[in-house]
Amino acid sequence: METPLSFQGPHSNVRASELMIFVYLDEFGHIGPFESRTSQKHNESPVFGLAGMMLPERAVRPFASYFLKQKEFHFADEIKKSKKMAAKWEKKGTSFIRPKPIAEYVEARRVLHRILKKIDELGGNVFYYGREKIVGAKDLNSIGLYTTCLSHALRNIDAECEKRKEPFVVVVDQHSARKELLECAAKTMYGSQPCRNLASPPFEVESYINQNIQAADWIATLIGRLFAYRMLPEQYGDHEGIDRIFGSRVQGLEAGCVFEKRIKRTGVRAPRPKPVPKVDPNHPFAALAKLRTD
Repeated sequence: METPLSFQGPHSNVRASELMIFVYLDEFGHIGPFESRTSQKHNESPVFGLAGMMLPERAVRPFASYFLKQKEFHFADEIKKSKKMAAKWEKKGTSFIRPKPIAEYVEARRVLHRILKKIDELGGNVFYYGREKIVGAKDLNSIGLYTTCLSHALRNIDAECEKRKEPFVVVVDQHSARKELLECAAKTMYGSQPCRNLASPPFEVESYINQNIQAADWIATLIGRLFAYRMLPEQYGDHEGIDRIFGSRVQGLEAGCVFEKRIKRTGVRAPRPKPVPKVDPNHPFAALAKLRTD
């Protein structure tokens, strides 16, 4: 009896028993130029990056269900006024993750702590990659900054998943520069130093119907507040409470996270060393000068 032919497909390092890591990312900070918090035009944020969460495949649905329930409980009045289904109603992180609401409303603090705790309970992590912007630079290439951060984020996630021996996929919110971002992801995935654990280019979704992307938005907002304060505490002193309440909790959940700081310049130049005078070896006092320098 002939043995039936079979086709197993191309060789892959991914075993069938391995579970996928789902990474949900959103922007934090602001992609435009920054001069100062009091500037009339460029005053949004001194930082920019991507942040969110890494969830094991088995945790994707349970976390989404938990997030939806928390949203329904903590923002019931707002959802009712909107006359929308809770599953189609979105609460932006920037609308309540601010110094005053966090300080005054225990429910704002409680819902964030519960979300972070659930990520931990389900075996997930907080992830971010970001950088401090050049203060006062008005010729900032916004798309270039985004694609650079995306490329670095993918490589850092890939390095983290390489340690775990697990593949991953990335889910992001829809973006106006979709073509440029997908091209950047493809280069990062298949380039000279490929992200071998990245199973597919990032998936784009509508945030208002994806609970996990909404949670990533909250985390990204929180990360943006933390690093705005840490980079410019003299301008973002009112963010100190956010760092005090959530800073250590976020740190305990981090995996593969990187934030790049700019080198601080004092504006004071070091004094130039005085030139050593040349001595004519045939001069009668040459021997005495040599003794002094020795």
